[in-house]
Amino acid sequence: MTMKVVCIGGTVTSGSATECALMLAGQAARQAGADVRHFGGDYLGVLPHYRGPGHEAGAGGELVEAVREADGIIIAAPGYHGTVSGLVKNALDYLEDLAGDARPYLDGRAVGLIATAYGDQATMSTMMTLRAITHALRGWPTPLGATVRTFQDLFDTQGACSDARVAAQLTMVGAQVVMGARSLAGAVA
Repeated sequence: MTMKVVCIGGTVTSGSATECALMLAGQAARQAGADVRHFGGDYLGVLPHYRGPGHEAGAGGELVEAVREADGIIIAAPGYHGTVSGLVKNALDYLEDLAGDARPYLDGRAVGLIATAYGDQATMSTMMTLRAITHALRGWPTPLGATVRTFQDLFDTQGACSDARVAAQLTMVGAQVVMGARSLAGAVA
């Protein structure tokens, strides 16, 4: 059975380190045999604030439906002021639309986490927040969460990573999501 993995994250800046990290982890999930869908900064940037004044029924429906069908999720968030960016948090708020499902929120899904920032403290506090959100949404975080301290030229214009250690961590996150998704699917079957 082919596992379905949804990648969520990025920034409003096209080609950001966060989005490149997410793409690299998604590529590893694809290489492990998963069908992968990405919801990056371009998609997240136009989502109205969840249940805010501009929110209409069906907003974010493509994201919600993809997560509903997913076996695994990869979330990448930049560390802004020591926590998850508002852009990524707003996208995760849309998962409230899954509350009434037979498998609510992220229940029974492996969730890989990536936190990016210019400093170590911000990557760690962002990772802790991502783990707390994942637990609150009943997801199963993978054993490895990648904390990526970004710097200029960490990723080239094609998305290739110049740091072998970072690339290995991101690849492991993607592979662990697929492995976890298969394990959870087998436990439910």
